[in-house]
Amino acid sequence: MADTQAAGTGQEQPQDTADQPEKQPKSVRVVLLALMIAMMLAMLDNMIVGTAMPTIVGELGGLEHLSWVVTGYTLATAASTPIWGKLGDMYGRKGAFMTSIVIFLIGSALSGMAQNMGELIGFRAVQGLGAGGLMVGVMAIIGDLIPPRERGKYQGMMAGVMALAMIGGPLVGGTITDNWGWRWAFYINLPLGVVALIAISAVLHLPKKRNKARIDYLGAGLLTLGITSIVLVTTWGGSEYAWTSARIMELIAIGVAALVGFVFWQTKAAEPVLPLHIFRSRNFTLMSIIGFIVGFVMFGATLFLPLYQQSVQGASATNSGLLLLPMLGAMLVTSMVAGRVTTNSGRYKVFPIAGGVLLAVGMYLLSTMDTDTSRLTSGVFMAVVGLGMGCLMQITMLVAQNSVEMKDMGVASSSTTLFRTLGSSFGVAIMGAIFNNRVKDVMAERAGSIGSRITEQSAQLDAKSLAKLPAVAREAYQHAVSAGTHSAFLLGAGIAVAVLVAAVFVKEVPLKGGAQKAGSDEAAPMPVVEAV
Repeated sequence: MADTQAAGTGQEQPQDTADQPEKQPKSVRVVLLALMIAMMLAMLDNMIVGTAMPTIVGELGGLEHLSWVVTGYTLATAASTPIWGKLGDMYGRKGAFMTSIVIFLIGSALSGMAQNMGELIGFRAVQGLGAGGLMVGVMAIIGDLIPPRERGKYQGMMAGVMALAMIGGPLVGGTITDNWGWRWAFYINLPLGVVALIAISAVLHLPKKRNKARIDYLGAGLLTLGITSIVLVTTWGGSEYAWTSARIMELIAIGVAALVGFVFWQTKAAEPVLPLHIFRSRNFTLMSIIGFIVGFVMFGATLFLPLYQQSVQGASATNSGLLLLPMLGAMLVTSMVAGRVTTNSGRYKVFPIAGGVLLAVGMYLLSTMDTDTSRLTSGVFMAVVGLGMGCLMQITMLVAQNSVEMKDMGVASSSTTLFRTLGSSFGVAIMGAIFNNRVKDVMAERAGSIGSRITEQSAQLDAKSLAKLPAVAREAYQHAVSAGTHSAFLLGAGIAVAVLVAAVFVKEVPLKGGAQKAGSDEAAPMPVVEAV
């Protein structure tokens, strides 16, 4: 890739920035701000919409299709993620990224204007198609702009956006819905997206690419079919359909066949959607595995922790995002420290190892919580989990990007994001199934037939339903939730041990300001791409 010129200087940047990390010009910081806004859009949306869903159902009806408002968005996001990464590699990241923002904003506007549940589900799918390119575009453009050695110090910024979205999402969603109406839960994306578009259009200038190869439509179709089947299995299994039902078995068969066909076709395609040669790099493969596990554990924890605190500890559901503050705060601080240390030393292996240990220990500690555990104690346990996540969240992306050539930066970013997304789907499904079964068993043991009737429809009761229960049934439910979270978090602890095992095999190559060649562990100079 040809180097671009620095803003207004007319002088070429030096090829090797290994030993002299440079202060990023103001224009790059403006681009980073715009990228963080786009990242916020991708992460905040589901948090806000989730809070508004009861109001949406009250106006539009269609309660039986409620789950598809989230599932449609998730499916479209997961399926489009690797395709956006490849489009950026082939035709230029700026154009692909701006297109994804536009599609996301169109989907947001249409969702806000939906007149029935069917329209809302369809428009949410459009929104999800755009969202698939937001996170990938952010990570890949940062990979272009910032050399690996310097990239670490921006981890705190990205972790901060994530924490802000998870804490502020429910608060913002509730405030918007109560004061402006649920449609503004979608319309709020428009001004933020326009600001990001204007900043990126005016300030970001990356080398243009011309690729005469045709898009791998067959590969994209097979991958989409495989991912869709996997997400539907993890979404429907144990809830809409029994795990052993014919529908779930059919989806598993379709998914496996599609993914096997996809892998075979990628060895034949002229311009594969997901070049298999990137997995020859040991570090890249290990980071994909670690990313999957982090997604599995993190989203499982964030799903059941608020439920435990509300049902067992009597916390208010209104400020549910604040319940995760100990975990997210610890994650933010650790991510910033890890980024600074990585930037200053160029070394990173210690963080995946420490992260694996802390994550496993933290999840085990969470599994020991019972009906008598205080909020202070559970907060300390959550902080341990957050420390582990802070060591892993951004380091996985950094090492993955550093393990491939510049021409594969987009697919490396999208693959890592995809594995984390699939991990979260599996985590929510498997931990959810264990939790639900355990809650129903304990309710039947402690409350007999009444307990079975209470949890017949769902093992997760909202605050209103919980308040209406007789005292005996309420106490039984608290013990049931405690037992359910014990089983779910104990599984998470066991899965988290795999992070430590994978991290031990990571081969550390000091980050000298250059990306590595795919399939090798030798550092290679990376051209500096500056914003103009």
